[in-house]
Formats: sequence, C-alpha cells, structure tokens
Amino acid sequence: MMSKRTGRLAVLAALPAALLTTCAVSTAFAAENPAFQIDLEQLNDSGSRGTAMLSLRGRELTVWIKSEGMVPGQPSAQHLHGSTDGHDFHCPDASDDADGDGILNNTEATKDYGDINISLTTEGDTDAGSGLAVDRMPVADKEGKITYKRTLTVSQDVVDNIKDLHIVQHGIDRNDNDKYDVEGAGKSELDPKLPQEATAPTNCGVVKGAAVGSIPVGGIETGSGPAAGLSPGSVTGGAVVATVAAAGALVVVRRRAASGSTAPAKTEGAA
Repeated sequence: MMSKRTGRLAVLAALPAALLTTCAVSTAFAAENPAFQIDLEQLNDSGSRGTAMLSLRGRELTVWIKSEGMVPGQPSAQHLHGSTDGHDFHCPDASDDADGDGILNNTEATKDYGDINISLTTEGDTDAGSGLAVDRMPVADKEGKITYKRTLTVSQDVVDNIKDLHIVQHGIDRNDNDKYDVEGAGKSELDPKLPQEATAPTNCGVVKGAAVGSIPVGGIETGSGPAAGLSPGSVTGGAVVATVAAAGALVVVRRRAASGSTAPAKTEGAA
C-alpha cells in the first residue's frame, strides 16, 4: 500500500503539471481567438470619443462599438479603414487639413487612415460600396450616444492583418444645431447630395493589441440588455478559476506536508 507521505508527494508532483496544462490551454485559446481594443479619439474638435473591440473566431469578426459625443438623432457612417497588404496607416490630426478651412474632410484624412476596408453597417452589405449607406448605419440617441454590435464573415487577409486596421466614425455638427446641414460646412466632397458634416470624420482609433479584459466601456449593450456572444473576459475565465483552484490546493498540500498532519482537509460548507 502506498504510504501517506508518498501519496502527498505524488499530488505535489502532479499539481505543477496541471497548472502548466491549464495555462497552456488558455494561452492557445487566446492565440486562436484574439481580441483587440480600440480607443476612439476625437477629430475635428467634435468632442466625440468611444471604445471598440474587435474579436476574432476563425473568420468570424465581432465588432463592438460604444461612443458618445455624436450628433443626436443622426446616423454615423463608420468603417474599418486601413490596409491588408502591409501599409502602415494611422489616425490623422488637424495638421492634415490641407486647404486650411478648419475642417478635416474625409479626402484629406484618407491619406492617413487609408481607404474603407469594411463598412460597419447595421445590416446588409459591408463592402466599401456601402460606405455612405447612411440608411444602414447606426443612429445616435438623443444624448449623442451610439451602441453597435455586429458579427461579420471576413476574408483571411483581414484576419491576418487585423492589427493594421482601425475604426473611423463620421459625422460632425459644426454649427451646433443638432443636425447635418450644408450651412454648417458646405457640401460633402464625396457626394454633393450630402452635407460635409455628414461625412467628415468625428473620431478615429487604432488597434492597441490583444485584449485580455472584459467588454469595453462597462459592457456593450444591444437594446436593453448586455450583448450576447463572445466576451474575451469569459473566454479564459474558466481556465483562470481552474488555475487558482489548483494553486490553492498546492498550498494546502504543502502546508499539511510541513505540519505532518494526516487528517483529511475540510471542504468549506461540509458538516
């Protein structure tokens, strides 16, 4: 029969392996299903800001966006801009206002953040051709807030180059009348049927790197409840709990071994 001391040694030997296995599984899952956070910073002195997250599961890309400081009751064209062929794009700033009119329009900004890669519509097509489909873009509420979530099937090029893409939201209110109109900044250089206010960028953010935390900005909501689906925090939660539990067991066994106690350990709540 195996002695109690030998049994304790066997447990001690097995626990580090269990810890390493748990951590390895968690790391592998994170590598296969990466998530990236984006902080949206204002352009055109819009006062707009927000947070977004991109989460990949194979070729399924889930995009969460929560922003504020948008034009109340107005649609916001929004896109993933950038390159999937190695070009390094970034967010623009006021110095890119080439004509010096005080407004950074989309054409002036495109040389920095690149062409549209994916149009972040609420439904239907998501290609560059839907870039100005304002009838399918999210609409800010009366407080100027936008909440968005959509899962898309993307190309392998997008998966492989996700860190080279970034989010831009459009729509400013230059004359502070809570709507897009030509009096504020004239007609759009992209489509003269639209006001410049509707197409000028209001914020921009680049991928910061792999995210290991929870959904950004206190949780992304759709309707009245939390967003369903992939949560980077919940993905590794079980692995973390298992690791902590195993580590706790290791401490208990070592303490008992040091004290020479052979009594069975109590389970909290047991009689």
